[in-house]
Amino acid sequence: MALSEAARFLAAAVAQPLGCRVETRLDTGAETSLGAARKSACATEELPASTSDWIRTLSALTLDGWLSSHARLFGHTARGQVCPYEAEYGQEGLFAQPRQLARIMGFYRAFGLETAEVERERADHVSCELEFLDFLCRKEAIALEANDPELLVETQKAMRLFLKDHLGRFGPAFARLLRECDAGGFFGALGDVLFDFLGLECRRLGIPPGLALLPLRPAEEETVPMACGDQSELVQLNVPR
Repeated sequence: MALSEAARFLAAAVAQPLGCRVETRLDTGAETSLGAARKSACATEELPASTSDWIRTLSALTLDGWLSSHARLFGHTARGQVCPYEAEYGQEGLFAQPRQLARIMGFYRAFGLETAEVERERADHVSCELEFLDFLCRKEAIALEANDPELLVETQKAMRLFLKDHLGRFGPAFARLLRECDAGGFFGALGDVLFDFLGLECRRLGIPPGLALLPLRPAEEETVPMACGDQSELVQLNVPR
């Protein structure tokens, strides 16, 4: 569950900081969640160092500073200074983005998840994908505790595929941009943690991590409408009730 805790807090840290959710994130949750990941039997020596550096930035972080840095780095469009949307990365053609979004939604729906109607975020946002990895890590932990080899195999298979084709593919490039564009700041240190965390998970599951230098889609495609979906696909994740 330690890796799940780390994924959950990383997801919250890069999501749009709105209302009381920001206040919640500015507490000791980072130290608790990522401290657990540092103690995980799977952890390497790389993760503790970057985690400690990030935790140290929390003491100087204010709500106004958080909001200002978030707006500066991510902006209010898909192409801010740092792009958090998977489908914006890569050199694929005009119709690749809707297909990519459909594949991501296919993963979510295969595990009984749907997008929540309140967050207004695209399904390929890095925070959504980290939430899904958190969900899979929890299922993996349940399978281990219940000694359920069939559930474990299926869950780890999904984790490998999702990391290989989605979060692990563009996540390292996103993390690199974060640390370059906010060197010495909260989000820059977060980029280091995310880069190490994704490398840790990829190594644990036996897949190669994505490239740290992954270009965005050609600029001439900026006029193409994003996702062409309805609002149900522009949100965070929820379990249907």
